[in-house]
Amino acid sequence: MTPTRPTDPHQKALAINLDPRRYGTFAEIGAGQEVVRWFFRAGGAAGTIAKSISAYDMTVSDAIYGKGERYVCRQRLERMLEYEHRLNLERLRERRGNTTAFFAFADTVKARSFSGASECHGWMGVRFQSHPRDDDSQIIIHVNMLDREKEAQQEALGIVGVNLVYGACSLFHEPEVLVESLLDGLTTDRIEIDMVELSGIEFRHVDNRVLTLKLVQLGLTGAAMFAADGTVLHPAEVLYKRPVLVERGSVRPVTYVNLDMLEGALERFTRDPALAGETVVPLMEITMRNLISTAGSGSVDVHDFLARADVLAACGMTVLISDYFEYYRLAGYLARHTNKKIGIVMGAASLRELFDEQFYGNLDGGILESFGRLFKNDLKIFVYPLLEKSGDLTTVQNLEVAAELRKLYEYLVDRGCIEQLENFHREYLPFYSRDILQRIKVCDDSWQQMVPSAVAEVIKRNGFFGYQPPVAISA
Repeated sequence: MTPTRPTDPHQKALAINLDPRRYGTFAEIGAGQEVVRWFFRAGGAAGTIAKSISAYDMTVSDAIYGKGERYVCRQRLERMLEYEHRLNLERLRERRGNTTAFFAFADTVKARSFSGASECHGWMGVRFQSHPRDDDSQIIIHVNMLDREKEAQQEALGIVGVNLVYGACSLFHEPEVLVESLLDGLTTDRIEIDMVELSGIEFRHVDNRVLTLKLVQLGLTGAAMFAADGTVLHPAEVLYKRPVLVERGSVRPVTYVNLDMLEGALERFTRDPALAGETVVPLMEITMRNLISTAGSGSVDVHDFLARADVLAACGMTVLISDYFEYYRLAGYLARHTNKKIGIVMGAASLRELFDEQFYGNLDGGILESFGRLFKNDLKIFVYPLLEKSGDLTTVQNLEVAAELRKLYEYLVDRGCIEQLENFHREYLPFYSRDILQRIKVCDDSWQQMVPSAVAEVIKRNGFFGYQPPVAISA
């Protein structure tokens, strides 16, 4: 029988302390030395801790790790990990390198201040050898501390830090279990983990996009982000003080319509005088509800997810995975990270659904409350036309909504909150993802005219979405 892994921080710290192979440094800035404290209290810490340091003073911190623009940032964390791990190897490798797997844990954190007004978050990581004289591996995470009291934040930070060190030492061979274990002993009401990145020798086969999906799937965060090249991004740093334009879609696969929508909205959005000199962040969003409904089993088909990620990468898109099915929740999330303008581009069919009151039964104020939240930060919706079977176009001007909502709709249109896109390619309007999928499955090559050439090449090369290469007929 496989032994049950510990979930209690005291048990985890003790297990590491009793492992003669593990030896390293704890470097913590901000919120006290809450992680190393667990190891001191567990007993046997002399077998694990080479050094514990807390360089609170900025001048001292700069002298050790070098100057930086900010003290709570990824750059500072990586400098801490590099410096402390290298120092351990230089000082101790010759004497005990054959029997010791060295590690360096670091965090740089901003907990609740006396004024209580600051954002409470931090960067945390561990660089480690899984075996003596092995090449290095590394885990980096970003956490948001949600407790209202500083003491509770410190406690939660200490627990997630112990979970991270234990995961690096004992769960490196099971990356998804490692990620899931980060919240052992905690709840998502106390800690949000919105970014995780695994790198190095032990994680050379890990696709961090899957772990990004896992964060949202497990509820460790409401949204996570990665770049076209697969690099995991921290949403707050990408969106900070920048205008944002988001398109939601199934992208199974990306079509000319998807790109036309985003390009048209981006061109219109950047003409806003308030955005003069600003660089808009364009995002393609995939919701968990879409991923789960496509799988049809209540879970996510990882291969299908990676197929979507790869076709988006072929278009150079930054991807946001979110659990915010309701647009007002997506808007609220984006507004947490930027004070600039936010734009959402959607098709006329989605705009019609936006005015369907059945989606707002969970709100006391119903659709009025949802729209109050959606548009409160001067958000703008750009609408792409829908080609009906009759050949007519449904647009902002002729969209049908319930009679009792007509005046509300007209008010939002008159205020400029909802705007029709005029700069679209009419020849793209008949292209639907579901039609393309069907053509792929029946080996109808006409689908290739409905998607960008780079997307078609990715699909054919990898056999995505059921694509089968043509069978050569022998003479």
